[in-house]
Amino acid sequence: MEAQEGTQQPHLVLANKLFLLSHSDVPDIEKVQLREEVFASLKADDMAPLYETLVAESMLELDQGVMDSMRAKNQEELKKLDEKIADAEENLGESEEKALEQLKVMESRTVAVGQKMDLVFYTLQLGFFYMDFDLISKSIDKVKKYLFEEGGDWERKNCLKVYKGLYCMSTRNFKKAADLFLGSISTFTTYGIFSGLTEQIKLDRYLHPHFRYYMREIRTVVYSQFLESYKSVTIEAMAKAFGVTVDFIDLELSRFIAAGKLHCKIDKVAGVLETNRPDAKNSLYQATIKQGDFLLNRFRIQKLSRVIDL
Repeated sequence: MEAQEGTQQPHLVLANKLFLLSHSDVPDIEKVQLREEVFASLKADDMAPLYETLVAESMLELDQGVMDSMRAKNQEELKKLDEKIADAEENLGESEEKALEQLKVMESRTVAVGQKMDLVFYTLQLGFFYMDFDLISKSIDKVKKYLFEEGGDWERKNCLKVYKGLYCMSTRNFKKAADLFLGSISTFTTYGIFSGLTEQIKLDRYLHPHFRYYMREIRTVVYSQFLESYKSVTIEAMAKAFGVTVDFIDLELSRFIAAGKLHCKIDKVAGVLETNRPDAKNSLYQATIKQGDFLLNRFRIQKLSRVIDL
């Protein structure tokens, strides 16, 4: 399944470069090199349809000679496929649909479950290239079906975990994504998926749509961990610890407290934060009272129901 151990799948690397090219926060000087790398990838694999799209979107300039050469090689390859696959004429639609149809044909003609799963993994990679979440979800379900009905080796099971984790991360289910990634670390071999989660999270193709949400959730956890060590702390000291202004930390904490994400209160006069985390005994007491009220109300309703029946 992997082109080379420890390396990323080339088409997913290309997808991330295309994302960076379209991102306004990437400096123009970096985009110059990105364009060169993208153009080299397109030429290496004769990606004429994608080249046409990028030219139409003004992301690349048109080199007619290169375009003609690509198209000629594409036509030659299509003729070879026509000879091998009788129904190849049905696969001449858009690039994504054509690739999907060919994968379906190959899957239907494959007997070994491992090879069938590999073909579905290729479909998953296609889904991640186009960020087609419907295709990704259906492909994950199909792999799970193969694993449940026919079994599979540990590497493919692990591979599925990572793809599911990436899907969860891309759809803002970070907790589940983290559990899946952590569960696959000890035997991780699926290097072809990630563009790399660096410090520039907002430049990551998968996390960019959720950048503000993700960073807000991270700050909530960090602030909670900081406050766990104190019953009270000055706002100035906390601001200094995080390298921000007092006004910023004051506004930030006010929002998180109002949203119920932090258990503390602000004493504006004294400039102090006072934590009021509920202890375990208090939480258990509140839960018991709540459950008792529920049982009493249920008993009263049942008693009233019998009276009405009479």
